[in-house]
Amino acid sequence: MPIANSSFARPGDPLRIAYLVYRGSPHVGGQGVYTRHLTRELANLGHHVEVFSGPPFSVVEEPVVLNEVHSMDLYPRNNPFRTPWPYEFKTVTDLQEWARMCLAGFPEPWAFAQRVRPILNERRNDFDIIHDNQCLGAGIKGLLDDGWPIVHTLHHPITVDRDLDLTHPHHQKPWKQVTLRRWYGFLQMQMKVARALPRHVTVSANSKRDIIAQMGVDPERLHVVPVGVDQRQFRPIPGIKRVRGRLMTTASSDVPLKGLTYLLDALAKVRVERPDAHLVVIGQPRHRSAIPKQIEALGLTEAIEFVTGVTDERIVELYNEAELAVIPSLYEGFSLPAIEAMCSGTPLVATTGGALPEVAGTSGKTALLCKPADPDSLAAAILTMLNDEAMRDRIGAAGRERVLDRFTWKACAEGTVEHYYLELEAHAQRQRGNVKAAR
Repeated sequence: MPIANSSFARPGDPLRIAYLVYRGSPHVGGQGVYTRHLTRELANLGHHVEVFSGPPFSVVEEPVVLNEVHSMDLYPRNNPFRTPWPYEFKTVTDLQEWARMCLAGFPEPWAFAQRVRPILNERRNDFDIIHDNQCLGAGIKGLLDDGWPIVHTLHHPITVDRDLDLTHPHHQKPWKQVTLRRWYGFLQMQMKVARALPRHVTVSANSKRDIIAQMGVDPERLHVVPVGVDQRQFRPIPGIKRVRGRLMTTASSDVPLKGLTYLLDALAKVRVERPDAHLVVIGQPRHRSAIPKQIEALGLTEAIEFVTGVTDERIVELYNEAELAVIPSLYEGFSLPAIEAMCSGTPLVATTGGALPEVAGTSGKTALLCKPADPDSLAAAILTMLNDEAMRDRIGAAGRERVLDRFTWKACAEGTVEHYYLELEAHAQRQRGNVKAAR
């Protein structure tokens, strides 16, 4: 197996970074947004960055290089859980990936790591370090065994997603419980790999506490580097008027964790007092989602618009058109939509789930916070803000100042690079120790 060089880069030296993301598009979740902006800022700091992405593929900005790691692509939005054509099966990994899906598992992280490991080992002299973005497939541990220095981003423990899915009211039928437990079977692999890797970064103190408690990662290996927002993109736009009664939320993944079902219940309550209240959702319901039936049952068909496939600039315009942005999540490891809304000057209503208080700040000053999984509390907060223009103006301005002071992608990149250098030094020391032990 290839073995890493014993020398290490000194702080300030340009690095050659192989950045891995098993599902990379910014339109399917926060990992894709993180990938796009972090790699851009790493390149702006003078480092050479190549992204290795599974489908849906990452969006990168020059001079970042994109390497597409093709898979069976079993979960396209227009045909999830598809059956591949026979000619698509070319390797044993292809067959195993499909078989795992047929057994109700989620094979993407495992399969991506299996495919990317030989690709990287063939290019051992092209990179100084690997950065894995929450894949944690067994092949990532294999790359560590092959002699690669690795830094890993662990956004939040997926154990939280699993537990919330299993307790969701719509998921209580026995067959659904069995299916969900099979789906989340990949967690055992991820926890094993996470405990083996020498250095992780995570996005908040709350995530760090939960990762330690739920995944058993050594606290000495886990370090907080907050994510950022593109402050040039997300901004107040002069001349755009707020639309009376408009709320905006982001639900690109439409999973119980994001709390959209509670926001719909809250909106129905709000409309009793404010019939003009309506909601724009960035995203769309996933395959077999219960959301469309809930919207119809609540009589909200004309009060909700799902928006997908729009430009980044149009998303900023939508923030500027909304009187409120709402984050109804039951849990967040950080929340990019929260800081995007705040940076746009849009007043924020958010729950206290996970790291949201850490991100959004003091309730009543930089955002208005309420209980998670509580439509009454959420409706009350929304009504309070809708009915108080002065409060909206004050909180919108203060929220923007908080983000400008604390959360930038440049700072995120600089903090991440510090851990690259630290891990390269530690890796070189471990190699020297292995050489002495071998003698």
